[in-house]
Amino acid sequence: MAIDIPPQGDELIAAQGRAIARRQGSAANIDPQTMRNWIRSGRWQQLQRGVYAPFSGEPTRETVLWGALLRAGPGAVLSHQTAAERHGLVDEPSPLVTITVPASRHPAQAKIQGIVIHRSDAILRTRHPAMLPPCTRVEDTVLDLIQIAPSFDDGYAWICRAIGRRRTTAERIRKAMDARKRLRWRREITLALGDAEDGALSVLEHRYIRRVERPHGLPPARRQARIRHHTGNRYLDNLYEDYRLCIELDGSAAHPADEQWRDKRRDTDNAVRGILTVRFGILDVGDLRCQTAAAVASVLRSRGWPGTPRPCSRPKCAVTS
Repeated sequence: MAIDIPPQGDELIAAQGRAIARRQGSAANIDPQTMRNWIRSGRWQQLQRGVYAPFSGEPTRETVLWGALLRAGPGAVLSHQTAAERHGLVDEPSPLVTITVPASRHPAQAKIQGIVIHRSDAILRTRHPAMLPPCTRVEDTVLDLIQIAPSFDDGYAWICRAIGRRRTTAERIRKAMDARKRLRWRREITLALGDAEDGALSVLEHRYIRRVERPHGLPPARRQARIRHHTGNRYLDNLYEDYRLCIELDGSAAHPADEQWRDKRRDTDNAVRGILTVRFGILDVGDLRCQTAAAVASVLRSRGWPGTPRPCSRPKCAVTS
């Protein structure tokens, strides 16, 4: 049996991803008691306490998110991991919906099931001006995620995703940083944004620059260097063009077989062009960073680099002048 929803209600429900709060009954020209009757009859379903969907089937992700926002109340916006989902920074939605509300508001005395709530006095500044459901800007989403990251590397990974997926730029993230009085790792992030701008779009690439290349006086490589192959463009992590040396950084020692063959084909294509490819992993830019620097310096010098590497500040650095 069809439910005759007034036009005002139809418009409001459509604008909110097919969700409506009981408190919106007057604006929708629907009596709250009528809503409760439709819930009891099974024609509507409850998404959250006092928030309904006007159908009986499985709610879409859009409806679920709107339901969470309506439960959190006026001024609420999607933020953190859920905002990252909306901006395409993650590929799978989190089971929890993360929301930020104005600092002056306390949506519930107890935890709301399925929802994580943050409070902020900067909602008007950080809210995206057009996105629906309401959501934080991508730059502020990145900075929010850095604030709760367990380590700087985890925080930098969000910068890499946002810039690497072309959702924002280093300059826009800097401007969002400038608007914040407090921010974890501000100095480190400022430096890291420069590396990301130059093409260091992974944590391993950032570590290679900061732990291997610069502290040991190696020449700067070109990051994400585009090389034209017969199958199309390919991008090399670190290319020392003058010395025909490519440094590739692998996040895992155990790649699937198809990825291993892809890397081997890429290395072969590089070799045809006279480019030597050397691959390093997590340990090589971590505890073994000095040994890695010594190895890269040795290869560079064998290929014509006139410079001299220098030992870093670590005790017993493997690099000698």
